[in-house]
Amino acid sequence: MRERAVILFANDAFYEAFRAGDLQAMDGLWARKAPVACAHPGWAPLIGREAVMESWKAIIENGGVPEALRCREPRVVPLSPESAMVLCYEQMGKGLLLATNVFVQEEGEWRLVHHHAGPTQMTAADLEGEAEPSPLQ
Repeated sequence: MRERAVILFANDAFYEAFRAGDLQAMDGLWARKAPVACAHPGWAPLIGREAVMESWKAIIENGGVPEALRCREPRVVPLSPESAMVLCYEQMGKGLLLATNVFVQEEGEWRLVHHHAGPTQMTAADLEGEAEPSPLQ
């Protein structure tokens, strides 16, 4: 399914912008018209584009960029023709978080409206030996 690949590409772009500490790319990935929210691990929930983008700026400018971050086992869950979520694991070394990224169609592009990452009982060792899915599968 082509749309699944496009959504996974948008998800990959999010993690690449995060790893690279590229605030301009991060800004371009988030919706401008649809409401947005974000829940970083250990933070209070953030609602509104301004608060969300300020959080990414603070993370990037204060050295919170996890260069070793890997998105593992991304799975697209269609919500409607104009929205979908990606469930995945965020791995840094042996640490693992469960993440949800919600996308909507905005001006012909898939844009983020919600990111949430938090603890999971899974460990990186639980994922070892599993092939990482290609965004084009």
